[in-house]
Amino acid sequence: MANLLSRNGIVAIVAAISPYRQVREELKKTSTNFIEIYVHAPIAVCESRDVKGLYALARAGQIQHFTGISDLYEEPINPEIICQTDRFTVEQCVNQVLHYLETQGLIILNGQVASRN
Repeated sequence: MANLLSRNGIVAIVAAISPYRQVREELKKTSTNFIEIYVHAPIAVCESRDVKGLYALARAGQIQHFTGISDLYEEPINPEIICQTDRFTVEQCVNQVLHYLETQGLIILNGQVASRN
């Protein structure tokens, strides 16, 4: 669906846990305007934010194949954007993404037309 929207000039932002590089690389090859955004948060930060207690359950072995605990997570090698959520607020991370989209000519902010590189 995101690819269809993108081909028709609509910016689609998809949030997904995609733990394997190979899958992300395939998506890059087959998608229009694919921009990899690495929402980085150390495991300790994720655990501190976990209101459902899923990390504790995964560490106790009660949840199998839990990304980052009992299942592999391969960090992106060269993402276009890295949002360091342990260092910056949600608003700052959103602004980082919006700024990138604007500089790439994918969106217009503040009535200014951005040029596409």
